Amino acid sequence: MHLAYLLPAPGVPLQGPSGASAHARQLVAALREEHRVDLYAACRTDRRGEFGPAAQAVITGVSGWPSWLARWRELREVRAARALSRRVLWSSWFDATPDLVVERHSLFSDAGWRVADRLECPWVLEVNAPPVEERSRFEELRQPELARRWEREVLLAAPLVVTVSRWLKRWLESEVGCRQVVWVPNGTAPLRGDRARGRAALGLDEDDFAMGFVGSMKRWHGVDRLPGLAQRAGARLVLVGAGEVELPASEAPGSGSEATVRTGYLAGQDLADAVAALDVAVAPYAPEAPPWVCPLKVFDYRAQGTPIVATDVGDVGVFVGSGGTVVPPGDDDAFVDAVRSWRGRRLPPRVRGWDRVGREVIEAAQSTWPHLAGARGPGLAQVAG
Repeated sequence: MHLAYLLPAPGVPLQGPSGASAHARQLVAALREEHRVDLYAACRTDRRGEFGPAAQAVITGVSGWPSWLARWRELREVRAARALSRRVLWSSWFDATPDLVVERHSLFSDAGWRVADRLECPWVLEVNAPPVEERSRFEELRQPELARRWEREVLLAAPLVVTVSRWLKRWLESEVGCRQVVWVPNGTAPLRGDRARGRAALGLDEDDFAMGFVGSMKRWHGVDRLPGLAQRAGARLVLVGAGEVELPASEAPGSGSEATVRTGYLAGQDLADAVAALDVAVAPYAPEAPPWVCPLKVFDYRAQGTPIVATDVGDVGVFVGSGGTVVPPGDDDAFVDAVRSWRGRRLPPRVRGWDRVGREVIEAAQSTWPHLAGARGPGLAQVAG
């Protein structure tokens, strides 16, 4: 099958460090194992730098915006989405029309709608958050009325929506009124981590009880609580990633049993090794964490059989399952007790790979448009070779 995958949000650069960027890269990589996928993104990187394996893509660009038009800055996102849609249409004139358009939904984009309408092809909208609520909660929403109208019109226009959490599915069906919504949770890379290699890379001693966190360290992730929780649990803290939360300066790996190990961003085999090296992996979400989250970290933890201690937010308990312990948000005593209870224990790995996520998206599309079941297209390797 020939797919066009659209990533129009300037705030989600293709090679960015966030879970949103990683989701797009890894889903497209999995789809490319079986299909031809043309990837279009508004931008490749931002001020945070370039992360993850380089993904083949058409980068359509994001224009600047004058400071004196700050109140209308969100129109920059509209322009970026429109530029992306024009590039997809331009490409279709010189190549085959895609069998299916998949767009990662973002506020102020109608790129998938425009492309599908012009090319008369099926369109799947991938929704990972309620865009107006998310923007209002974590950023600045300059044109709220325009945003609410835009959100509703685009969501209602989508013939098929795939979404990562049950909260989002209920919201899309009952509050928005979307026609067809399918729950497709996130996934992880199917890599087996090497525990000994990971502990050596982290500078962990044989007797160190390592409690670790993987992620972008937003405030609602609860990362600021981790040094105190680790100390109470008698654990050495490992932080994989970076973000907006400032913690005390880290010491280098191997500088003593009390040091916090901070690795920065890791991906691929290095990430798998680091997660396998942990004795307990944590997701200490704060009570104000958004209920629509579908955290990649939990799937990374489960894939290595590392016991998980997490707080009960959204679908986190469902994804943790028998792979750990879920406690109420804000209950530090229960959290510490749970961490201690997993010391010296491992679990069988459980992998939900991105290949499965890709298949579920394709199956949802084929169920909606049965003619797609007969569409066959070369994978990227066949196209290139």
